[in-house]
Amino acid sequence: MLDSLFRTHRYLLEHIEAPVRRALMDEINWHDRLIGIKGSRGVGKTTFLLQYAKEHFHPDDRRCLYINMNSFYFQGHSLVEFAGQFYRSGGQVLLIDQVFKQPEWSKSLHECYNTYPMLKIVFTGSSVMRLKDENPELNGICKSYNLRGFSFREYLNMTTGLKIRPYTLREIENRHERIAKEVTDKVGDVMKHFQAYLHHGYYPFFLEKTNFSENLLKVMNMMIEVDVLLLKQIELKYLDKIKRLFYLLAMGGTEAPNVSQLAADIQTSRATVMNYIKYLSDARLLNTVYRKDEMFPKKPARIMMHNTNLMYAVNPSRVKSEEMMETFFQNALWGRHDVKMGDRSCTFLVDNNLRFRILEGNVRRKATDVIYVRTDITSGSGLEIPLWLYGLLY
Repeated sequence: MLDSLFRTHRYLLEHIEAPVRRALMDEINWHDRLIGIKGSRGVGKTTFLLQYAKEHFHPDDRRCLYINMNSFYFQGHSLVEFAGQFYRSGGQVLLIDQVFKQPEWSKSLHECYNTYPMLKIVFTGSSVMRLKDENPELNGICKSYNLRGFSFREYLNMTTGLKIRPYTLREIENRHERIAKEVTDKVGDVMKHFQAYLHHGYYPFFLEKTNFSENLLKVMNMMIEVDVLLLKQIELKYLDKIKRLFYLLAMGGTEAPNVSQLAADIQTSRATVMNYIKYLSDARLLNTVYRKDEMFPKKPARIMMHNTNLMYAVNPSRVKSEEMMETFFQNALWGRHDVKMGDRSCTFLVDNNLRFRILEGNVRRKATDVIYVRTDITSGSGLEIPLWLYGLLY
């Protein structure tokens, strides 16, 4: 079986198309022996594993092997058994896709870690998985990372062939005029690219010559049907309730949810609604925004779609400019920054000390401690910063 899997591995490496190098590739400490890559469906986890293999190993180098737990071979053979076979044949790096398809996968990874000390394992899993909270055997031995969809920077690099580097929040705040000029001098009409990104740029599969919206709808359904139901062990009979809840939240705008009304609408309890919202957020279908010093299980102050592409997929005729721009900003920052609900003077409070107001049009009242993020400008000045620049954070 090893020979067959190596043939598949070689074929995939020879035919992989990865037009842009993901920023996460340089953030991972590849010296660790057990590395978990989490992410929602469609963000490119498989391509990420293969890209790593291609960068570090020749396709014929049998020290590295990519396997997918969808293979029926693993219905009759344990992961520990296979890892031992690979290890004894000289294997050094085992790349495991969709590891959660293997029964008791976390215990198997723990056993592999202890049994094969010179073997490095890199595995992918759903964003719904709580690697350490729900799998204590991985504490202290597994380093986990989140692979997100394309940032606007990655989208620009892919569509223009440029190599724009990521910028920090502080760099954007202090040098936004120079950064905007450097990018626009190379890109040209950056707002045209930005509008395209908002519609279809977050998920790498937009490159496929198929209907993007239909593909995204399929992915969204799989997020609920597999990632939420399977991994959270929810009975199939509750699927319609979760889907209806998601639809109601998607149609309800970005305000605080009326949990009692939602519970009545899907005929369940308030506590169940709150849990379902948490699961949908874990699946990267929603983003929940809390007030300062609050978090789950408190009721979110706002509920937003996880990214703007989802807004167009659910109901393109309902997409409102203000909600879309706020969704983009929250999505651009949430992975590395703490984004909370703002007060009357600002839309968001970031990292407990930075105040941002997202707006379109000229600033009428200026507060010295608020950064005005303008949705309608290509370049700004002072405390007025173009929204699209926050897409360069990763």
